[in-house]
Amino acid sequence: MSVWMKAAGRWGGILVLIALLITLIKQLIALVGFIGFAIKLFILFAFILLIVGVGALVLRGIRDNRKKSE
Repeated sequence: MSVWMKAAGRWGGILVLIALLITLIKQLIALVGFIGFAIKLFILFAFILLIVGVGALVLRGIRDNRKKSE
């Protein structure tokens, strides 16, 4: 009976290690996906800020031109 227990223990340990490795790989894939999403969101906000900044500069230029012409 102890031979079967040793064999089950070895195979069980190997299966547990494989399951842990699969779980680790899944978590790493999820982490990479989250980091990619965060980078995309950061780039989106940077472009929005850039567009708002350019719009503010244009409006300031129009306002300054009106003050000069008066």
